[in-house]
Amino acid sequence: MAGLIRVVCAAIIADERLLLVRKRGTTPFMLPGGKPEPGEAPLDALRREIREELGCDLIPGPELPGTFRDAAANEPDHIVQARIWAARLEGAPIPAAEIAELRWAGVADITGLPLAPLMHGSVLAALVRAGLLPQAAVA
Repeated sequence: MAGLIRVVCAAIIADERLLLVRKRGTTPFMLPGGKPEPGEAPLDALRREIREELGCDLIPGPELPGTFRDAAANEPDHIVQARIWAARLEGAPIPAAEIAELRWAGVADITGLPLAPLMHGSVLAALVRAGLLPQAAVA
């Protein structure tokens, strides 16, 4: 049986561009965020991860409805289950900690990037349903 990894993520969108990150030593892009520490509240964990990985503060909006679960991008034989909040940043993001690269991706960029399975599976569709990205993002 595959191990389950629970994560919290931020869908940060500005001018129809989604902020994606790539971890050091990996290929797929994903939403910024990470794993809560034991006993840590989900939004506290998300704020901490954004400060550690992007060096700025997070202003969370509503949590996206739905179940976000798929194969983990960087951990074989694991499933990732994510809670995702629409959010904005206070400050300019800079790759830090395990983040090798960040990218503000428009629709044309999204379709050409190597994305984590969770992004393909359900996250992009949820962002379109929520009105945060144009329909072309899932084409």
